[in-house]
Amino acid sequence: MSVTVFIQGRNGVTRWQPSKRWLLLPIILMATGTGIYQYSTERFANQQAKVDQNKQLRQQQKQQVLELKTATEIQLSTLVAHVAKMQAKITRLEALGQQVAQNNLLDDQFDFSTEVGIGGLSEIGSGVELSQLIDDMNKLASRIDNNNVQLSLLETVASNLHIDEERYISGRPIDKGWLSSPYGLRNDPFSGRRTMHKGIDFAGKEGADVTTTAAGVVTWSGSMVGYGELVEIDHGNGLRTRYGHNKSLSVNVGDVVAKGDKIASMGSTGRSTGPHVHYEVLRGKQQIDPQKYVYRKAS
Repeated sequence: MSVTVFIQGRNGVTRWQPSKRWLLLPIILMATGTGIYQYSTERFANQQAKVDQNKQLRQQQKQQVLELKTATEIQLSTLVAHVAKMQAKITRLEALGQQVAQNNLLDDQFDFSTEVGIGGLSEIGSGVELSQLIDDMNKLASRIDNNNVQLSLLETVASNLHIDEERYISGRPIDKGWLSSPYGLRNDPFSGRRTMHKGIDFAGKEGADVTTTAAGVVTWSGSMVGYGELVEIDHGNGLRTRYGHNKSLSVNVGDVVAKGDKIASMGSTGRSTGPHVHYEVLRGKQQIDPQKYVYRKAS
């Protein structure tokens, strides 16, 4: 099949007979246009899908952020409430510490009112800034550290005061009985010779309680020549007491005893003529007259 094309020009009509490839050009152009259209359509659809996917992802992220914000606010509110409870407890501890200091006449040396936290929020967890909460927690930690130091020092000082009171030697080593032999020169009950009696004897009923006249540490509990069954207690500051001629002993070496504790039962062991307690007070290694300790008032 041949096609003849007439072209009007300046010099008249020109006859042109195109080849077959020229005849296929419109078809090629149409096919190419269709392909380009399809490609553009598919590309637009893909881009739209990506846009929709990004929108959906952003929506999910927004939802996650909102959920995280809600969870954070709840946790923050809980944390603020917890900090408020801790502040209340520490305030009570500070008040207790101050009371203990006052009871021991040490309130001028221990001040638990410093760095006291200021009142809490009007609405817990509402409008709280994280920086504010962190600052409150730092102040709380500082208060705890300060109170720990002061309470430790107060405990040590109060204990020492209490120990000093307990170590104060006073009173008799028995509840019932009588002084049967004072400190000083006397006639020895066995030899009749004039000898030095380096303690005080308190006579009483066999088996009666023998009690310590001050707090201290037991340094001897057992038999000693002349003393029979003996208890010796170190009260510190170079002072010791001895309780001799006991029937039985209630303490062991190393025991810590308080003032008035039972340490033995009255007896007549060793160099003795009857149930009594031979009571001595020693300063260093020398026995001294116990009378001033026996009759002075308790601290």
